[in-house]
Amino acid sequence: MTQKNQDTLVLDLQYFPCIAYFVQWLKYPKVCIDIHENYEKQSYRNRCYIMLANKVACLSVPVVKGNRKQLYKDLQIDYDQKWLVQHWRSISSAYGKAPFYEYFADDFHNILHKRPRYLVDLNLELLTKCLKLLKMPESFDLSNNYINLNHTEGFREGRSAIHPKKGFQPDGQYGTFNYAQVFGKQFVPNLSVLDLLFCEGPNAGFILQKTLEMQPDTAPE
Repeated sequence: MTQKNQDTLVLDLQYFPCIAYFVQWLKYPKVCIDIHENYEKQSYRNRCYIMLANKVACLSVPVVKGNRKQLYKDLQIDYDQKWLVQHWRSISSAYGKAPFYEYFADDFHNILHKRPRYLVDLNLELLTKCLKLLKMPESFDLSNNYINLNHTEGFREGRSAIHPKKGFQPDGQYGTFNYAQVFGKQFVPNLSVLDLLFCEGPNAGFILQKTLEMQPDTAPE
């Protein structure tokens, strides 16, 4: 059985995090989310992947001046683009017929349509809701400044360890424990936690635990 590492895991803050994100979370007794890091483009910080009828689709939240180097906590969402309508239409199309869509959809719809100014506020509220639905501990720390692991003991690096450029099976991760997905003849691992929650509902936590048991006994550096 995989044992918890005694260090604190430092994570980035993702948009509708992927399953591997929560599996990493389960490996550690404490998690600290670094909101003072520089924003990284084309990462899970502002995007997620869901399964539509014919393909895996990327949902990306546009940000204001996202090409400039700036702190994640200062990043503003660009509502001039009609991403919110498109995201919810895609989520509804992907999971409207999933067994547990009607149980969770309103919660996520309401969070998204609060239209928070900052990406950090949107992602923190989504994360807190996901942790609650997964029946995982909802307590975590937020960084007061950038966490430089070269000068800090007792922390393990998790920022960008899980990244879209590494595909759906990132370094140090095996495939997700299979569950029944709405579309596709072949199981797609490590989609957004939305896929797991809408398909498995209260059984989602069990799937995470089984996925954790598939991981290496040693936590990644």
